[in-house]
Amino acid sequence: MSESFRTTPPDQPWSSTTPANGYQNPHAEKPVPDGDDAGDAGKVVLVGVLGGLLSAAGYLIYRRLPDEQKQRLHSQARVLLQERISEIRRNFNI
Repeated sequence: MSESFRTTPPDQPWSSTTPANGYQNPHAEKPVPDGDDAGDAGKVVLVGVLGGLLSAAGYLIYRRLPDEQKQRLHSQARVLLQERISEIRRNFNI
């Protein structure tokens, strides 16, 4: 083919290194990620550890509360849960 019939810019190659014709090799090696997954895994572990520490601290504080405040917390949690369940039922028309 001559340059006069070329529809792509002259600085662009005729064919790319990755085929885009639907006949790609399914067994070709995939590019290896450059360590992004390792950073994400570290962040997930850090968030998990922090969550565990916060929940343990919350439990220790809860254990030291007087019974009256524990009962108030139970009733507030029960009301919030009932409201959330009724909201979900309304949204799904159950």
